[in-house]
Amino acid sequence: MKNRWLIAASAVGIHGSIGSVYAWSVFNLPLEQTFGWDKSSVASTFSLAIFFLGLSAAIMGHFVERHGPRKAGLIAATFWGVGLLVAGVGTSIGNIYLLWLGYGVLGGIGLGVGYITPVSTLVKWFPDRRGFATGLAIMGFGFGAMIAGPVFGYMMEQYSIPTTFFTAGVVYMIVMYLSALYLERPPEGWMPEGMKAAVESGTTKVTQDLTQQTANEAIKTAPFYWLWIMMFINISCGIGVIYSASPLAQETIGISPTEAAAVVGLMAVFNGIGRLGWATFSDTLGRPNTYIAFFILQIALFLILPNIASVLLFQVVLFTIMTCYGGGFATLPAFIGDLFGTKQLGAIHGYILTAWALAGLVGPQIAAYLRSATGSYELTLYIFSGAFIVALAVSILMKNYISKARAKLESVSA
Repeated sequence: MKNRWLIAASAVGIHGSIGSVYAWSVFNLPLEQTFGWDKSSVASTFSLAIFFLGLSAAIMGHFVERHGPRKAGLIAATFWGVGLLVAGVGTSIGNIYLLWLGYGVLGGIGLGVGYITPVSTLVKWFPDRRGFATGLAIMGFGFGAMIAGPVFGYMMEQYSIPTTFFTAGVVYMIVMYLSALYLERPPEGWMPEGMKAAVESGTTKVTQDLTQQTANEAIKTAPFYWLWIMMFINISCGIGVIYSASPLAQETIGISPTEAAAVVGLMAVFNGIGRLGWATFSDTLGRPNTYIAFFILQIALFLILPNIASVLLFQVVLFTIMTCYGGGFATLPAFIGDLFGTKQLGAIHGYILTAWALAGLVGPQIAAYLRSATGSYELTLYIFSGAFIVALAVSILMKNYISKARAKLESVSA
């Protein structure tokens, strides 16, 4: 029997490696200035990566369930590492199509497979703390950019853009290979000793999932699509901010590119803190209430962000947005388990992450287009604030549905 905390550490190793994608904004200006590529073309690299992330997560979810996390993790490591190496070749010869192929397509496939691989495994290893477990795994994805942001910025300054991609490709491939080799699912119905004893003594009651559905059954239900809409809006708006974070900070509060790179790194810290904190909190608060809190907060925060002059206040607001963004991802797998059970959680998770694929195209492109058209990011942030009103309405609808379904389930059990 493997140690579940080492399984968790392996999950963080994979997610920390692929999470460096969130440091992409530090590449924006160097790529534009070095090669003369326009903002939209550079934005397409990031958009492609997120699009193929969501697409591969949806397609490969069944593969993960069928063949296990170890094999899937090794595939993810290969695609992500090779993708970065191809991106290095593309920037060496100034070919943006190779950059799109490497970072966007191959790297995006590695991102998607690597993202879903450890999550359903960890849910099974931590039945006593489902939200905490998924938060722990996905926290690594948020923290990945904390290191990558400043390191990438330093390497591009001291060496070159291609060297940065080559180095990242080799390092991340090694870390992900080692992490994937330890991943394994627990035996069916496994519980930690403390939980097993508490259940047998009657001091702890296992909360029953609303249903136990396959992925193909889940996609025929309304809650699946409500969850998809909530995630699409949260991701589109958050990823738009992540994409534009470095230039937004430079333009709004007048900091230098190096200082902006540090802000990007700190964003990753709060992205990671939000993933663990909100997901753990959702075990007590409940998943529906947690999402309602995300959307109420962000309606207000996106409204005030473009009007802030204080460097400190700007960072407080930006980092709070990042906690909600990261928390949405980390709470999602536990929410899926609550609604549809763990029978095919990985596959259902992959299907819902198609919202990430579409959001990866929409968020950065809206930010880039409106920035070019208006000369600022102000209108973009106001539009995002309005989108959260829609997300809030859907989350309230979801809460009402779950309350009624839970009451019906308990009445049948009684």
